Amino acid sequence: MNRRDLLRSITAIPLVPALQGASALPRNQNIIMTVLGPINPTEMGVTLPHEHLLVDFAGAEVASPDRYNADDVFARTQPFLKQVHDLGCRTLCECTPAYLARDPGLLARLARATGMHLLTNSGYYNANGGKHLPEHARHESARELADRWTAEWEHGIEGTGIRPGFLKIGVDGGPLPEISRTIVRAAAITHLRTGLTIAAHTGDGLAAMEELDVIEAEGVNPSAFIWVHAQNEQETHFHTKAAERGAWVEFDGIGPQSIDRHLDLVRSMNEAGHLNRVLLSHDAGWYHVGEPNGGTFRLFDTLFTEFLPALRREGIAEDELQRLIVEHPAEAFTVRVRMVSA
Repeated sequence: MNRRDLLRSITAIPLVPALQGASALPRNQNIIMTVLGPINPTEMGVTLPHEHLLVDFAGAEVASPDRYNADDVFARTQPFLKQVHDLGCRTLCECTPAYLARDPGLLARLARATGMHLLTNSGYYNANGGKHLPEHARHESARELADRWTAEWEHGIEGTGIRPGFLKIGVDGGPLPEISRTIVRAAAITHLRTGLTIAAHTGDGLAAMEELDVIEAEGVNPSAFIWVHAQNEQETHFHTKAAERGAWVEFDGIGPQSIDRHLDLVRSMNEAGHLNRVLLSHDAGWYHVGEPNGGTFRLFDTLFTEFLPALRREGIAEDELQRLIVEHPAEAFTVRVRMVSA
């Protein structure tokens, strides 16, 4: 199937009746928006909140669907989704942003083929020195960017009719330049219009604190914010501060070589009384556009095969583990507006 035929087939899929038209999209819905439509948060089950299936790091001016064959990516990635489904996972949040090979149509195919709930995103990524930011984003206001992202929620992404399930933005370390603050402000405005959670690739703890300042100034409660890659910040007091403000602190680099590091992070948050603000994932995958057969694919299995057993040995109770991998992601990704209390 070529790219044009794929897009036509996805566009032809009837939407759930409740989603027909922007007027049918209230801001406080208490749903999870998957690439196949809305589900109840209780249907998410075990969830990986930060993974990738397809990524193209060529840059915003180069990355294009023409650089890969969707059928090849489908064939390569489907077995990895089936594997994690067999391990008990039911939902995966695909965090590849626009201009880095976000492909909602491909995700819809994979969701149907594997039985996995998959979420895609809206928003822009200004980390990595801004290489992946489209030119128009360098000149538009926060409100203009929010108009673009809100339109994807109201009408679907790139003609597919598929709506984002969250916002994905990216910033480097603090202090934040004005363009990054604009991106964060745009995400806050979009959240207030749509209820979509803000997942922010964040360079360090200083940047995380600034991001929270920006969204709070716009009236957004930090509970609508996920600090992505929080494990990269060595000073754990930043994790505590973010949790105290109500943000989600995501330790998403779990892999065979990082078990001890992530155990220390979870232990620190537990001792501080903030395990209730922790999300866990791998930031693994992915089919890498430009490498033969997509390069080396990192599995989505370490959480299940090594890390959860290690947490049990640490004395983390089963009900706490259930909250970490089921209840926390469901709460974090539920579509609803979360505002600063008056």
